[in-house]
Amino acid sequence: MPRFSFSYFLFISLFAASFCAVSAQPVPPPVLAAKSWILIDQATGQLLTANDPDSRVEPASLTKMMTAYLTFKALKAGTVTEDQLAPVSAAAWKQEGSRMFIEPRTPVAVGDLIRGVIVQSGNDACIALAELLGGTEENFAKMMNREAERLGLSNTHFMNSNGLSHPGHYSTARDLANLASAIIRDFPEYYGIYSLKSFTYNRIQQPNRNRLLFIDPTIDGMKTGQTKEAGYCLVSSALRGPRRLVAVVLGASSDNARVQESLKLLNYGFQSHDMMRIYAADQTLSQFKVWKGAEKQVSVGLPEDLIMTLPKGKPNKIEPVLESQQPVFAPLAKGQEIGILRLTVDGELYGSFPVVALSDVPQGGFFGRMWDAFMLWIKSL
Repeated sequence: MPRFSFSYFLFISLFAASFCAVSAQPVPPPVLAAKSWILIDQATGQLLTANDPDSRVEPASLTKMMTAYLTFKALKAGTVTEDQLAPVSAAAWKQEGSRMFIEPRTPVAVGDLIRGVIVQSGNDACIALAELLGGTEENFAKMMNREAERLGLSNTHFMNSNGLSHPGHYSTARDLANLASAIIRDFPEYYGIYSLKSFTYNRIQQPNRNRLLFIDPTIDGMKTGQTKEAGYCLVSSALRGPRRLVAVVLGASSDNARVQESLKLLNYGFQSHDMMRIYAADQTLSQFKVWKGAEKQVSVGLPEDLIMTLPKGKPNKIEPVLESQQPVFAPLAKGQEIGILRLTVDGELYGSFPVVALSDVPQGGFFGRMWDAFMLWIKSL
């Protein structure tokens, strides 16, 4: 794909540089007392800092985020409803570990089971939902793995719905952060359940195990996990102003450690980075030559606002490179992708974004098309 450069890029560079001035020193990323961690911006998906984010680990009860994801998906599709009653099998009732305390012969509303999974971390509630949605937990695990593949969680494999230890049950900090982000993005109508501080079922009230909910009012999720092999783990998310961050801390030594290290990670992200709009949707970035069209040029831009999260106090220099899929032929439809905008900051690629035609360009007349065909032939010699 040849580069298609314009003097307009000088304006782009000046525009980009206008908000890249620095007045403070960069904030160094924290070193946490944990095995691995990651911090991402939920809106942009950008990685802010990480340590060993792709190392496969036992996810423990963080697994329940996928159980919740599939349940939310079924609710949204209308396959089940929150007030629908689910049977409780002996397998669910006998499930070891943290429990919601459901009982056989007493069906439970799906809405209660969801809260039992998210707030009480009930292994028994996970089995009941798995059997309702998948028929068996084994089949539900297959559903979990198909969904993980669809979401691009390439280093994740599930063997059960609740995260009990199994050699073939694993994930990574990066995959868990992306799963958490997908829940927030895809099911905003259900995400508020993660902020509940307690839930009562069968006259037993249990507090949310995510103690960050009681410490920082900007934190509204998401899930804790702990086994001997996994250590103490926590996926957390905070919304401060317009920005939402997602943090994953795996393998901390205690409940207090995972809480403090997660808070440290979130605070770093909000203090060290800013989210800003680089270009507006439909803003003209340049014009591309159009062959065999009624118009000789077409304005190009981005179909959506381009928002990036950039470090504070760093001598950032945004360098845009606009590449056209030349030759561009008419007819063109508004919104048709005809190029790529690549942005680098201090030599590091921050992202590639599709560039589209901002207007229709119908095909030109017969003689105009023939002339352009002749000129293309001359250029090819």
